[in-house]
Amino acid sequence: MGNFSAGRLVRRFGARAAVATGLGLAALAGGVAQAAFPERPITLVVGFPPGGGGDLYGRLIATALGKEIGQTVIVENRPGAGGNIAAGLVAKAPPDGYTILLAMSGNLAVSPALKPKTLPYKVPEDFAPIGLILEAPHGLFVATQSRFKTAQEVLQTAKEKELTFASTGTGGAAHIGMETIKELGHLKLLHVPYKGSGPAITDMMGGQIDMFFATASPLVPQVQQDQLRVLALTGSKRSPILPDVPTFKELGIDMTMTQWYGLAAPAGTPPAVVKTLSDNLSRALKEPSVQNAIRKDAAMEHDLPMDQFKQYIVDDIANYRKAATPALLKQIGQ
Repeated sequence: MGNFSAGRLVRRFGARAAVATGLGLAALAGGVAQAAFPERPITLVVGFPPGGGGDLYGRLIATALGKEIGQTVIVENRPGAGGNIAAGLVAKAPPDGYTILLAMSGNLAVSPALKPKTLPYKVPEDFAPIGLILEAPHGLFVATQSRFKTAQEVLQTAKEKELTFASTGTGGAAHIGMETIKELGHLKLLHVPYKGSGPAITDMMGGQIDMFFATASPLVPQVQQDQLRVLALTGSKRSPILPDVPTFKELGIDMTMTQWYGLAAPAGTPPAVVKTLSDNLSRALKEPSVQNAIRKDAAMEHDLPMDQFKQYIVDDIANYRKAATPALLKQIGQ
């Protein structure tokens, strides 16, 4: 009888131990779930000074993403080298999802395509793409008093004699875009680089240069106020905000490259963390207030998550490499 009772106690103790172990594992799993990403604020590194076009998009997404993910997203401005400084910092940041990059065509496509040896990072190897945010077309701008009223007039004239165009820097996305249009359209164009859109527009209005090629979004308000005219836009279809402005593709020049912005984390960031960021970015891009803020200046939100965004980056690098003629590489010192 004593041995029987002891056996029952052992069996009963063992069962209870198993139950206790199970409860302990469940509690541990619950603790892990409670500690799920993100536990603290996330830093979004933006390669522009406060107030610039890219900075405005960065702050828009930081606010929207923060609301969706339930944690503050802090914008940290690290301007310089066309966004390459910011990209280099994020590439070397801890791969935990708490430091992410406002990626763009300049630092993740143009520079890797045209001057990879000068960069402190590699694309796409050093990044875990989170998702595309938006695409903004480049535009061909002229002064309101310009003799050119249509893009067709510019293209026809530039086939017969040299015209000048300004950009905000040699080797930038806009410069490469217009050089691509020059090659595809067999045009005679001379590039005149400026350090900003203000001086370029001033000289264009003064007649020193014929046209200005730049990302359209920051200049849409000036177009709407009749201070500038935009004759054509890049992209695959017309902008709903500027429905009367044709695309270059419509004009027979298949140049659809745009200025784009997205989010990227350092390579090695856990896939679950990247997916959490990506899913919440997708939700943020569906918010009407976010869409309205993006679309009002001729840009368009474009939700491409993770691997799709990675392929988009790889394809864009290939497009810029195609545009890199020996003459262009000589221009930018490569």
